[in-house]
Amino acid sequence: MNLDDPMKTDAHRETHPNWQSLAQAPALLAVPGHRPERFEKAARSGADWIMLDLEDAVGPGLKSMARANVERWLASGGEGIVRINSVDTPWHDDDVAALSTWRSAVILPKVSHQSQVSHVLRRLSPGSCILPLLEVSAGILAAREVCSVPGVIRAVFGNIDLASELGIDHADKSALVHARSEVVLASAAAGIAPPIDGITTTIADEDAVVSDARHAAAIGFTGKLCVHPRQVAAVQAVFAPSAEELKRAEKIVSASKDGSVAVLDGELIGKPIIDRARRMLAYPGSARNVD
Repeated sequence: MNLDDPMKTDAHRETHPNWQSLAQAPALLAVPGHRPERFEKAARSGADWIMLDLEDAVGPGLKSMARANVERWLASGGEGIVRINSVDTPWHDDDVAALSTWRSAVILPKVSHQSQVSHVLRRLSPGSCILPLLEVSAGILAAREVCSVPGVIRAVFGNIDLASELGIDHADKSALVHARSEVVLASAAAGIAPPIDGITTTIADEDAVVSDARHAAAIGFTGKLCVHPRQVAAVQAVFAPSAEELKRAEKIVSASKDGSVAVLDGELIGKPIIDRARRMLAYPGSARNVD
């Protein structure tokens, strides 16, 4: 379990109240925009948020239909993050225009520069937010600047596209550990929520999903994209504190009632450890793991 401050808030980052839950969500479930019959099922899947996809999951000839489906869903009161098409595609402008009616949460793919994020935010309704998808090498190298744009609340790591660009296996954890760490560090330096890790392409292999989620959590991620409802519970279980961790956190907080340094079971307990224990006890979904 890796748990950092879920979101450091300042005045310029105040957004729609729901965005706080998005900043802390451990499991985001992707659903293709051209399959509207799946929207409600995804919303009832137990995922913390759903991602309505207009990008890679939708073929070129289905983009307009997918966009209209998402508009209807949002207009009817449905919620979801929308992954639009990247700035260099012919569908991008229409995607942004379609979402400008609502306070929207948008995943912007293939971000390579902070100006791309700022440009999209200026075209969205006030109170909207962006989750930049860092999945190209230029975006990884510019991650701190991208994450520092006002209106960005959380970054997403794109393992598939980045691995393709680099010519490596997207499932090779060691090959992408540096890039993942760059996104974690950039998020912390920018004062936003810890990032969301990319997908595990194997749908039926729960062990692979758990292994990937544990690896991401150990680096500093606090969430993961899911491509199938059966992945959701496994991801949530990894990122939520375990019963043992919660009991330990309670002992740490109790050991230093006045916030001063203390000794617990032969271990020095200082303020950073106490602060982390308090965050763990306040983590959304912690009750799932309480005996």
